[in-house]
Amino acid sequence: MTTACDLEPIRRKVEQGERLTVEDGLILEASNDLLALGEMANLVRERYHGNATFYNINTHLNPTNVCVYRCDFCAFRADLDEARAYTMDRSQILERARQAHERGATEIHVVGGLHNKLKFDYYLDVIRWIKEAAPEIHVKAYTAVEIEFFAKIAKLSIKRVLEELIAAGLGSLPGGGAEIFHPEVREQICGAKADTATWFEVHRTAHQLGLRSNCTMLYGHIDRPIHRIDHLVRLRELQDETGGFQTFIPLAFHPDNSRMDEIPKPSGFMDLKTMAISRLMLDNIPHIKAYWVMLGIKIAQVALSFGADDLDGTVVHEKIYHEAGAETPQELHVAEIERLIREAGREPIERDTLYRKIERQNGRWTAGQFIAAPVGKPNLEVLQV
Repeated sequence: MTTACDLEPIRRKVEQGERLTVEDGLILEASNDLLALGEMANLVRERYHGNATFYNINTHLNPTNVCVYRCDFCAFRADLDEARAYTMDRSQILERARQAHERGATEIHVVGGLHNKLKFDYYLDVIRWIKEAAPEIHVKAYTAVEIEFFAKIAKLSIKRVLEELIAAGLGSLPGGGAEIFHPEVREQICGAKADTATWFEVHRTAHQLGLRSNCTMLYGHIDRPIHRIDHLVRLRELQDETGGFQTFIPLAFHPDNSRMDEIPKPSGFMDLKTMAISRLMLDNIPHIKAYWVMLGIKIAQVALSFGADDLDGTVVHEKIYHEAGAETPQELHVAEIERLIREAGREPIERDTLYRKIERQNGRWTAGQFIAAPVGKPNLEVLQV
């Protein structure tokens, strides 16, 4: 077990704003002094964002659950002939976008299955239909795994796929599909889908095209400390290169209804420890999100003192993690989100997908100034809106 004494050199680095090494990360992983980890992570969090905690009004859209891949950890996917299989059509997506508009949503988050019978045109149309019904809404759509699949079925380069998605109305990329980058783990839990190099190629290309993206890590299954630290350092290295990541989201593994259902869910201790270590290691990614859908509302609230500065949003219609046993509600209303944030001693700030402050008046919203982020962020003015 790592002692408080062992953490002192790391604490000094954190206080002086120095970058932590892989070895430092492994020392943090070996520590059970959760409060010390949280204190250091909170120092970094408040250095970047003070008491501010961000949220947005958003809706999730999972256009289909039919998927050619069979990742061991996934409870969402379905075969084409299963009774629970579905694919949304134009009218359903238009209606979902209209509902989002009526609720004042600024973002629709789109991820889903890799359907073996659909063409790339369908995935382009999903974005077009959303923009047809709600042109002002930002579309954050398709993981790197989905982008690689589109490239295969359309026989196009990743760059060309992204260019066509941007032309259809894509605003940014989510961070899913990262899971764990280390081959010891990735080959076991999701070896058939986009490999680590491809995941990074998609995000690097997206950043070069002016898109912002998020990044994630799925933890609490067969991963070990070295796998998690390796994962965080790889993300940090691409951020050094492109500056295009805006938010990191640690995703707690949910085993129910998956082929890994014998593994227990991560504990609250591990959730908070992973959150804190992520904030400490990722010194160049502006925001760390406590995704309440996966963490649970109570742990997400506490995470605001363990490095997290973002609580995600109102969500609505989330399927992927609820299929895997998430017991959280489908939606949190703005008043409840703001209450949770204030109760944690933080100041709630509504933001859009690109972290511009949202101003609301007479039932309408506008995106105002960009919210401050760590030194080294890209020039947001040149990025896609």
